[in-house]
Amino acid sequence: MAVIEKSIEVNVPVRTTYNQWTQFEEFPKFMEGVTQVQQVDSTHLHWKAQIAGKEKEWNAVITEQRPDARIAWKSTDGAKNAGVVTFHRLSDQKSKVMLQMDYQPEGVVENIGEVIGAVSLRVEGDLSRFKEFIETRGRESGAWRGEVKGR
Repeated sequence: MAVIEKSIEVNVPVRTTYNQWTQFEEFPKFMEGVTQVQQVDSTHLHWKAQIAGKEKEWNAVITEQRPDARIAWKSTDGAKNAGVVTFHRLSDQKSKVMLQMDYQPEGVVENIGEVIGAVSLRVEGDLSRFKEFIETRGRESGAWRGEVKGR
């Protein structure tokens, strides 16, 4: 498994940052290669993405979710990945998003991409686009404030 750890400071309150991150179906607006995220229910997601030039699909389950603090997930089939995103209050109008993700590259192209850091750069770009997305809006497009206890 490969591991990616990235973070970014966002100029909106932590509640706004967290609320926007819970709007999974909007991920294609700022995540490169993600073509669709379907929220099946409060803890299950179906993903479609272009990875190394190939269409990939997988299902994921949210294993832990605490409002304004963290969201953890793992794939249940398809592309193997798991991770956690945490949200940190820096001030009344500033927060930090920290992402840690483990994933399993598949095939020659994905393994080469891992060696040259392509996935890490993509995640860094995704966080930058999220920052721009939420700061430009100034408010979240929705929110899910439910809690999921560790699974």
